[in-house]
Amino acid sequence: MSGAETVPDRTPATLRWAVRLLLVEGAGLLLVTLWLVYLDLTADAASAPGAVAVTVYLALMTVCFLGFGYALHRRRRWARGPGIVVTMLQMPLGLTMAQSGLPYIGVPLFVLGLTGAVLLFAPATRIALGVR
Repeated sequence: MSGAETVPDRTPATLRWAVRLLLVEGAGLLLVTLWLVYLDLTADAASAPGAVAVTVYLALMTVCFLGFGYALHRRRRWARGPGIVVTMLQMPLGLTMAQSGLPYIGVPLFVLGLTGAVLLFAPATRIALGVR
């Protein structure tokens, strides 16, 4: 036996997957935000104010997803509630997109939001974070 023993990770699977999901969604939002920044810089001036507003909103959502994912990874209890909110915000957006002729984007978005909320509501996640 070697002198360095590893301590098993006691993080429940529900919390690990919730963190992964938030971080992957945040990374995806970061890519879309960067793409929108490029479009904003190359768009005509007439559409600039609206485009910048959408880009800023998406950048804020990116920070939320990445920040809450990181905080939950560090087992910060306060991040669970806001994490649930940002994941659930995807559901009406996904539903609207699915009903508006974009089901290939809307349905996965809805499922991601539902999955994230279920993982964060799970009793094992709640207990691991010390939430009563």
